[in-house]
Amino acid sequence: MRKLTVTDDGIRLSAVLERPEAECCPLVIVLHGFTSTKDKPHTLAACKAMREAGFATLRFDLYGHGESGGEFRNHTLYKWISNTLAVIGYASELDFVTDIYLSGHSQGGLTAALAGGMAPDLVRGLILRAPAFMIPRCAREGDMLGVRFDPLRVPDEVRVIKDLTLAGDYIRVAQTVRAEDAMDRFPGPVLIIHGDADDVVPPEDSVKAAGRYRDVSLEIIPGETHHFDRCPERTEKIIRDWLTARKTPAGGAAEPADIEGGQKT
Repeated sequence: MRKLTVTDDGIRLSAVLERPEAECCPLVIVLHGFTSTKDKPHTLAACKAMREAGFATLRFDLYGHGESGGEFRNHTLYKWISNTLAVIGYASELDFVTDIYLSGHSQGGLTAALAGGMAPDLVRGLILRAPAFMIPRCAREGDMLGVRFDPLRVPDEVRVIKDLTLAGDYIRVAQTVRAEDAMDRFPGPVLIIHGDADDVVPPEDSVKAAGRYRDVSLEIIPGETHHFDRCPERTEKIIRDWLTARKTPAGGAAEPADIEGGQKT
């Protein structure tokens, strides 16, 4: 395990790099969710499954979270996307990396999907766990985590959880995001995992997303929650098996889907 720091526009991002016993291998960049960190148990479990499949993992704290710089109230999806692109740039310079995958949970899953759509030439595949595709919709409808507001007159701040507040720019940014465009731009393989007992992010949004991606595997886990804490071994097996199937005998990854291909039907 190697602790490191990646800098994005002056913001220091705390990260942890872990490798399997292989000279060269693919790497998965792992993004946590809203109010979470890189060290939550369900994130560590997912990373373990990835390494068991022969993939290195690079998990990091995003802007305003964990050990990274920035204030929580000032974070936005744009800043998280910028962070992710900076970490992709760092990973691209690592001499042992053969391919780069992105994985994210909840808001981190949405961010991974958006960054993947921006950089399909750099990202080979996506693993999205309970991706929060509803955030832009909620921002446009004026309902963020149960807090109602006028979407045309965004407040200066919104109190969301306990003593945590978000600046109005979080909402303004989210209102402009079109996750569907990112889905349509990404040609590579995508794994979406969602629990049908998730009471935070609607599983139906993952079903809809699976209908847009060109090369997708959708796993709806019965009885599983938003944080994958009821049957974590099921999630780990899904990730491990899916990644194992992506690897080539030489230790790289399978060829990506045709970038000119059409939308999945």
